[in-house]
Amino acid sequence: MAADYGKDFKIFDCKLTQSEFQKLSSFIYDELGIKLPDMKKVMLESRLQRRLREHGMTNFKDYIDYLFSKEGREHEMVHMFDVVTTNKTDFFRESLHFDYMNQFILKEVAQKHTNFVNIWSAGCSSGEEPYTLTIVLTEAIEKGLINDFKILATDISTRILKMAKDAIYPLNRIEDIPIHIKKKYFLKSKDPHNATARVIPQLRDKITFERLNFMDEVYNINQTFDIVFCRNVIIYFDHQTQERVINKLCSKLKTGGYLFLGHSESIAGMNLPLVNVKPTVFRKI
Repeated sequence: MAADYGKDFKIFDCKLTQSEFQKLSSFIYDELGIKLPDMKKVMLESRLQRRLREHGMTNFKDYIDYLFSKEGREHEMVHMFDVVTTNKTDFFRESLHFDYMNQFILKEVAQKHTNFVNIWSAGCSSGEEPYTLTIVLTEAIEKGLINDFKILATDISTRILKMAKDAIYPLNRIEDIPIHIKKKYFLKSKDPHNATARVIPQLRDKITFERLNFMDEVYNINQTFDIVFCRNVIIYFDHQTQERVINKLCSKLKTGGYLFLGHSESIAGMNLPLVNVKPTVFRKI
């Protein structure tokens, strides 16, 4: 019996018109701060096609009508945000940041706040950054640099936050981590057909995961932080949006606290309460 290969091609082949793209890209910019130039039209088209398949739709007009309906705003908007946002990260990514924090910042911060360190991983993606922080800070406790810590990790994507909370990673995602760290902080699956490892409960318990949109007028976070990591996030925003977001991050940063940005990000020309202490490392004044 011949397989039915033709059924879904009209879904895969549907195209965004320029006006549909402009409507969606304007909305994405307003809601997420992410600017999508015309060259990103094919990318947006490709990523949203999976949402069309999910709803059995064959054109973007029907999808956009649904997205902006009352039901769509309640149920679909978050899924659209999930497929639009980029989530690329690794354990110990840009490792010089962790080295600098460990060598120069932790002891200073801990002495100010009775040996306790409070950190925010803003834009935590699938969890590699906050779990790297838990490893670094747990090692710091063993060295006597600090007594305790806690971490808030936020992202806009509910799908990616679930992955972060589950803390289960393919073995190839942790292959570059030193073997003694892997043995100490990861549990390898006992199933030989399941090539994954999970972060140990003691580290998972140190992190609170919450959903947060950087475009919110006010960040509904009732605490301030000694250290904020917001790396490789603002690169997707235009200059004006970057400045607004970083000022809101700074409002949750204690005076004398530290902000880490990605190595390709800059705050040049921005009016911010920060001084540069090292490339992409800033101190709130």
